[in-house]
Amino acid sequence: MKKLIVVNGTMGVGKTAVCNELHRILKPSLFLDGDWCWDMNPFIVNDETKIMVEDNITHLLNNFLICLNFDYVIFCWVLHEEVMIEKLLARLNHDNHEVYIYTLICAKEVLSQRLMKDVEDGIREKDVIERSISRLSLYDKMKTAKIDVSNIDQYKAARIISEGMGE
Repeated sequence: MKKLIVVNGTMGVGKTAVCNELHRILKPSLFLDGDWCWDMNPFIVNDETKIMVEDNITHLLNNFLICLNFDYVIFCWVLHEEVMIEKLLARLNHDNHEVYIYTLICAKEVLSQRLMKDVEDGIREKDVIERSISRLSLYDKMKTAKIDVSNIDQYKAARIISEGMGE
């Protein structure tokens, strides 16, 4: 049976790195980073763009899920409220797959260091640090499998996820 793996967590926690590693080790697989559907210039967040992004993500995931050539569909995005996950899953065709949801968490100090490195490397703006740290507590409350990535790299986190599915 096909497996949909959803990896969420706050900005900078390592979702994309973990999912890239999952994509490398789980074969055959497809990978969608929800941020790819937000890649706008200028970046505009309003009702219209939110609807467009959610529709694009749903369309892609549903197409990935019905494609018989792949056993794994890997998806990551900043889903900071459980209702966001529920809303996304409700829009998917659930005929032939199991869903695994993992939340990456880490210590505030570690997250701050990672984000500061991204700021120094020109990958992110400095305001992301406070916004991301302020959301950490929201993930603790979610009814998802948690992986604390404070002291582990993306390779170990990906192994934990793949082993959690019996792989």
